[in-house]
Amino acid sequence: MAIITISRQMGTGAYAVSKELAKRLKYTLVDRAKVEELAPKYGLTTDILDRVDEKPPAYRTAEDRLQAAYLTTVELILLDCAKQGNVILYGRGGQDLLEGMGNVLRVRFIAPFEDRVEKLAERDWIDPELARVLVRKSDHQLGGYIHFYFNRDWSDPLGYDLLFNTTHVSQSTMVDSIVAAVKDPRLKEAEEESAELLENIILAKRVEAELLKSTEVNAVQCHIIAEEGLVTISGHVQSEEEIEAALKIAAQVSGVTDVESELNVMSYRPGED
Repeated sequence: MAIITISRQMGTGAYAVSKELAKRLKYTLVDRAKVEELAPKYGLTTDILDRVDEKPPAYRTAEDRLQAAYLTTVELILLDCAKQGNVILYGRGGQDLLEGMGNVLRVRFIAPFEDRVEKLAERDWIDPELARVLVRKSDHQLGGYIHFYFNRDWSDPLGYDLLFNTTHVSQSTMVDSIVAAVKDPRLKEAEEESAELLENIILAKRVEAELLKSTEVNAVQCHIIAEEGLVTISGHVQSEEEIEAALKIAAQVSGVTDVESELNVMSYRPGED
């Protein structure tokens, strides 16, 4: 069946809905716990996840680029889970990672700010003022993550197939609605084409992760496209040597059969703002 992605505001109760949905559909819920379970196979630790998970990356220093590489590796965990099928990707820009795939049902949960504060305070037995700070911080962080990394407005309703205001809709109604929507035949019809696209997305992400880890390439801006083993790298680097290094690194990634460069050299150097 279709892949489900979940976008949520803190305090909406989206996690409880997602757990019930996974139970009903017999889907795997790919949440923080699942990411932590799989992380060691990808060379990630809990400490690394705490630093990068759903946080906007930066690319100015070597350490920044390593953090971005870790974040890309987290995305590979989600993509590999999506490849297995029958999954719910909870947060982490899942719908943006699967952009262009026709078998993805994109769901978002929202609620008024004060309602979310009240629900969080009651759930975690914390002071309402603290809950207010946490909800506001979460909104800024998650919205900033999506805007920075995927260049999309997190709150734009056109980015989703289903949007629920959890203040006015019961959990059972939301679950029933999503279960019905995921069985739409149009999602089923798109599975074969989407599987091919997913393979290309995963390969491009693998190349991206290796380039970010490298000390030989300091790309100012880079875009990677993969299609049936052919990888095309475009963007800007700071020398011809970096172009050669980028092509060599990409060619060594498993699954890559050929590499084409659309990279340009520019003289920009990061400095003081």
